Amino acid sequence: MSPFPRSLLVVGSGGREHALVRALLASPAAPRVVCAPGNAGIAAEVPCFPIAADDVPGLVALVQREHIAFVVVGPEVPLSLGLADRLRALGVPTYGPGADGARLEASKIFTKEILLKHRIPTAPAAFFSEIKPALAYMRTRSIPIVVKADGLAAGKGVIVAQSIAEADAAVREMLAGDKFGSAGRQLLIEDCLFGEETSILVVVSGRDYVILPTSQDHKRIGDGDTGPNTGGMGTYSPAEVVTPGLLARIENEIVRPSVNAIADEGIAFCGTLFVGIMLTPTGPSVIEYNTRFGDPETQVVLPRLTTDLLTLLWAAALGQLSSVGPLAVKSDYAVCVVIAARGYPDAYPKGDVITLPPASSLPPSTFIYHAGTVLNSAGQLVTNGGRVLGVTALAPTLRAAADRAYAACDQVQCPTKYFRRDIGARQLNRR
Repeated sequence: MSPFPRSLLVVGSGGREHALVRALLASPAAPRVVCAPGNAGIAAEVPCFPIAADDVPGLVALVQREHIAFVVVGPEVPLSLGLADRLRALGVPTYGPGADGARLEASKIFTKEILLKHRIPTAPAAFFSEIKPALAYMRTRSIPIVVKADGLAAGKGVIVAQSIAEADAAVREMLAGDKFGSAGRQLLIEDCLFGEETSILVVVSGRDYVILPTSQDHKRIGDGDTGPNTGGMGTYSPAEVVTPGLLARIENEIVRPSVNAIADEGIAFCGTLFVGIMLTPTGPSVIEYNTRFGDPETQVVLPRLTTDLLTLLWAAALGQLSSVGPLAVKSDYAVCVVIAARGYPDAYPKGDVITLPPASSLPPSTFIYHAGTVLNSAGQLVTNGGRVLGVTALAPTLRAAADRAYAACDQVQCPTKYFRRDIGARQLNRR
């Protein structure tokens, strides 16, 4: 493998990027790490540049000006805009797919067509750009039914309609009401799958891949999986519902066929393939692909890795992933609880002061990742997004990890903080 890069850039500003920055800083190679645009927590650890993640020309200029040797792209939007293509054209190794690969996330219809074409397990579906045929099709299917905006909608473009009236409203809001803008000008209607979900993160380089530790996200805003979908309110790892035998089945029926299908479609994919899977009574079935590390899955998966993250991502970017040995993972459990601004995923305030507990008062193996934070003009840490912090804890048992994470959450002071109290409860109750 080529010598490790001396300097690298992480693109993004969320909890995922904070987790990536910390993991890369911990590499024995000790690279110089910078971030753009970053957030208040990231800026306390590495230099940050105020260049938006969707400012492709600005990021390219930054890479050239700062002599960046490797770029890790966090969010989906710059990938869909072709940032990785621009950087590779300049000879800069980049972890993250080109625009053609990012389309697997940017268009749910594109992904569904590939799944159906290559006979990868997934729910039956149809695609529409007009209201009347969409409503007609919907009435031929069972309720509940799933309505998805085709494009990027920050994790909120999926409606699981519990009635015909709710499904009807979702279709009209997307196609006529402009609820998700251009992302909802086409939509996908698919049968609702039943079971538990799991998140499978796969580091991919061409036809080579490495499956990262399993996790289970909590998408809905309220305890007991109630309320609207969000970008993710917390997660834990490992997801014990994915037994070794089931993981082998997922690899054989979904992961390997997906990696090969993407390559067969002429896409030279380098990056993270995030496979959202429903564990149905008849077997695992694909809900969606994302083309980057999940958020908040990254905040529990990376802290459990013993394998050096830089080694893994650098090998993928160079097309040498097959040279990396077996993945080494800690036996500890990890729990991440997302602290959000009250009102998220709808309207929520910004600018509320956050007081974090001193590191010395946090439980062991507990750390706080910043997501939607910024420093105000007075130098105070304040909220700047819907999901504000991710509190992650590791421990020998899931219960102990959850207890540590929640103890830390209770120490965070913010007038509008909100978080679910049941992250990991499904697995704990199953026991």
